Order: sequence, then structure tokens, then C-alpha cells
Amino acid sequence: MRMIHFAGMKENLRLIEGKHAQEWRRKMGKNIYSEILDSVHNGRKVCMVSNLVGEDGKIGTDLNKELVYSTNEDMVIQQSLEEGVPQFVKQGEAKTIAEPFYPEERLIILGGGHIAIPLVEFAAKTGFQLILIDDRLSFANTGRFPLAKQVICDNFEHALGELKIRESDYVVIITRGHRYDSTCLKSICQGEEPSYVGMIGSKRRTAIVKETLETEGCDRNRLSRVHTPIGLAIGAITPEEIAISILAELISHKRLGALDTKKRNCSDMDYEVLQVLSEESDVPKAIITVVHTKGSVPRGAGAKMIVYRDGMILGSIGGGCSEAAVIGQARQMIGTNTFQLVDIDLTGDAAEEEGMVCGGIMTVLIEDYILTSL
Repeated sequence: MRMIHFAGMKENLRLIEGKHAQEWRRKMGKNIYSEILDSVHNGRKVCMVSNLVGEDGKIGTDLNKELVYSTNEDMVIQQSLEEGVPQFVKQGEAKTIAEPFYPEERLIILGGGHIAIPLVEFAAKTGFQLILIDDRLSFANTGRFPLAKQVICDNFEHALGELKIRESDYVVIITRGHRYDSTCLKSICQGEEPSYVGMIGSKRRTAIVKETLETEGCDRNRLSRVHTPIGLAIGAITPEEIAISILAELISHKRLGALDTKKRNCSDMDYEVLQVLSEESDVPKAIITVVHTKGSVPRGAGAKMIVYRDGMILGSIGGGCSEAAVIGQARQMIGTNTFQLVDIDLTGDAAEEEGMVCGGIMTVLIEDYILTSL
């Protein structure tokens, strides 16, 4: 039995979407998405497992959900959590959708100089949660970095200690000098290793920093995994170009990985949608989730969008015809306590007539939100 303990409660509860779980959520004012959000905000991965019978049916009978917080003997769940990619498995009439939710990647930028300004702007638009640290008030303020979730004016070592680096974090060291770079990297090497560490500077300068830290006791293997010089080699010169090269390397590391075995979030999940689903328990709506893709498609597995009764939407599964084909169905299902699996064909003559640039197939789950949020 998989259990979770909520702070302040004396007992553990098994999180299965059934009668008892629904009554408990109604009493506690919680829904399954708020539980997911609580988990990822606390730095924990979680998998939402949806078990379906048939292509459509009733939520709570033909569609049941549970949350799993660790890998186990179930290969579908294990693969989902380890690879960070939603899994869709068919076994006759039975179907399983395993959706992993990872902690939102924090991008911790050390140094608020000229490169940090475009880097914060560009990175915020690609889904990173931005934290900017500098020890100078004129460089560390919200007026300079309005898109950063957190701006910290403090000495680097103390600020890093307070943040408590996580495995899912990305850290970019772009301070104003060799001495500050060393301080930052040494502090990082003393705690949990983040997913990515990159340090600006020439090969010679960064090599000196690493050699010095190794003599001071820092692990050679960890130092060897620091990306130096930082960024992809695209011939960048201006601050904006350098910021793009850094961000390109961050995205490459996140999506393609490296030669290590770190788990990464490869789902196309939109955290803004997750936030709204965790808050709007009483607002009638439908959820559309991309559960499987084949070929070239506009969004990957895990992408979600919310459809309201008045036709308003939040999020996207690709725009254009791929959305228009199912939004009408979603609106009709609001309040019906039903679900439906739908294939959206973006291949062949139909796609060509609509002017689609993609040529694949998306399988989406459309579900009424009301019952699953109790």
C-alpha cells in the first residue's frame, strides 16, 4: 500500500480516487491537483495514475486515479517517474495513463550583471522558476529583474545555504569576478548536486577555479560535470546572444540529457495550468490532456488545457485545428462526470486541407473536472 502523510494529521491516507477519497477531499477542501502541487513545491516527484476501462465512460467507475510517490514493481509507473515522460499503455479494454510531475525547475542565477538581464527575461518565458542572487542592492532588485520569482540581495555563500540546492535545480554562475565564482562553486559542491551547474569564463580561467577548489577538498568528479565555458558555442558576443547560448544549453540538458543518469522532467506539462487546477475546485470545466503522440505533433505528452463553459481556455495542446477539434466536445462534457479518449489525426488529406504543418497523431483524454476534484 502506498501512503502519504500530511503535516498536522495523525494518520496516513491512501490516495485513491474512489468513494472514501472523494468524501475526504470534500471534507478537507483538497483536490488531487493541489496534492500534486504540494508535492512538487516540496521538491518531490509524484505520478498520477489514471486507470480507464473503454474509450469513454463515467469518472469514478470507468476512470479511477491514484497518486504514487516512488518507483515500485509496476513498470509503467517506474518508467514514467524515471524518464519523466507520461506513459500510455493499452491492455485490451483496460488502459493506464501514468503522468509524472516533477518539481518545477529553479534556475538560480548568481550575479546580476549585464548578461543576467536578458537571461532572466528569456528563461522566464521557457518555464524556469527564476531566482537571482547578487550582493549589491543596485544589481539585486525587482525593478531590474521584474520576471524573477525571487531576487535576493545577500552574499553568495549565505544565500546558497539558505536556498538549499535541490537535485532538480539549474545553477548559472555569472558573477563579476574570479573570487566570487570560486566562492559560489565551492558552496555548491558542499551540498546536494543540482541537475546543472554552469560557470562563465574562458577555459583557462575556469580551469584555474576548478584546480584551486580541488586542492581545497572539492570532489573532482563533481567539478568535472560543471559546464565550462558556459553555453553552446554559437559565436555569441552581445549579452543577449550570450544569454541565448546559455539558455540553449540549459534546454538541451533538460530535454536531451547528458552522459549521467539524472532523472529529468521531459513532460510537456504547463505549471500555470496545474496551479489553476489546484485552486478552482468549484469552477465547472473540462480538462484535455495529451496522453500519447506519434509522429510530428505540436505538443508533447503531458500538455494540458482547461476548457470553461463559456468557451474560454487556459493552456494549449497545440492551437489551431488540433484544439478546435476537441474544445466543442469538452464543453459538452462539463458537468456530466464523464470522460472520453479521442485521436486527433494530423496526417494525410485532412491535415493538408487545413494547412497543418504537423503530420502525426495525438491521443487526448477529455474529462469533466467536477468529480475528480472532490
